[in-house]
Amino acid sequence: MNKPPLSQLMDKVDSKYTLITVAAKRARQLIKNDPQFLDSGLLNPVSVAFQDIADGKVTWRRERVGIK
Repeated sequence: MNKPPLSQLMDKVDSKYTLITVAAKRARQLIKNDPQFLDSGLLNPVSVAFQDIADGKVTWRRERVGIK
């Protein structure tokens, strides 16, 4: 699997921090939904997460937290 270029990934998010956070959450979700994912050794869950972000399969939403 070819990894998507950083420029393509950055078009989908607002910062590198957001990219890493979204990719980590997606990778954990992949592992949780399919525990044999890691055992197969065929695909790296983080690489799959980056590809999902590049393909638009994963979206995110910025939530504002107010402090009173």
